[in-house]
Amino acid sequence: MTPIPTGAVLVVDDDDSMRQAIRRLLNAAGLKTQTFASAEALLDGGPVAGAACVVSDFKLPGLSGLELLTELRRQGHWPPVIVVTAHDTPELRAEAMRRGASAYLSKPFHGKDLLEAIDAAVDHGAVP
Repeated sequence: MTPIPTGAVLVVDDDDSMRQAIRRLLNAAGLKTQTFASAEALLDGGPVAGAACVVSDFKLPGLSGLELLTELRRQGHWPPVIVVTAHDTPELRAEAMRRGASAYLSKPFHGKDLLEAIDAAVDHGAVP
């Protein structure tokens, strides 16, 4: 188990190419990242208390991105969570925001939009 670096953006996506593309984008912007192929891998990866933010796909094997957000909160972790999805619906968007997502992006999205969402989430912080 590799410790999660303080201030890192944690990226959760089961699609290898998407996960790596997001990691490259964030690294190019000067952000520390750690990537995970599932919600369970993140939850098993160590304490997330020092994470700057979590960027999670909605549709994952096992726990969904929204279930990950709920589990993080249940465990007492409050990093901002940005949900991304290729399965955009008004109901899913509303549910993500109701559960406390900091932002919701529909795939495909522009890298600039993700960076702006991360900046806003990190600047605003999460409020329990």
